[in-house]
Amino acid sequence: MVRYRRNHLPGGTYFFTVTLANRRSTALVDRADALREAFRSTKAIAPFGIDAIVILPDHLHAILTFPQDDADYPNRWRRIKSHFTSAIVAAGLPLVADARGEYRLWQRRYWEHTIRDDDDFARHVDYIHINPVKHGLVARVADWPHSSFHLYVRNGYLPQDWAGTPPADEQGFGERS
Repeated sequence: MVRYRRNHLPGGTYFFTVTLANRRSTALVDRADALREAFRSTKAIAPFGIDAIVILPDHLHAILTFPQDDADYPNRWRRIKSHFTSAIVAAGLPLVADARGEYRLWQRRYWEHTIRDDDDFARHVDYIHINPVKHGLVARVADWPHSSFHLYVRNGYLPQDWAGTPPADEQGFGERS
């Protein structure tokens, strides 16, 4: 069996894509509150920083930074996934356990990329923020509620109209004064 090798850099910053097993599911946005709680409870036990994140219906993208002496992101993702799955089950949403008693809400693997430098970081932040538009969920980045884009705007890192301006009818063009 081929063993997948991951880069474990203590104090590193990583880009992740984590996906639900059912790609037609909307559980992540339907239960975004439970997902946020899963992140909070995991951070309380095993700290990390969230540099950028977007939650889409069936997957999420995030850039996380770990403490200087720590690169244990596999256990953090295990905790986040487990906490979220438990919340879904507790809410009574239909999930079926397999023969081992495990729920197949999440894909087993996830994509991870070690951020190399500031340009790599900026490209991945942009990718995260534009993703709802890329998937046709909204016309403008600002219209997607489950994104760190709004924090970037509040902190002055990005303008509200980044990667898209409102359609003409929303800007008042063609209206009588």
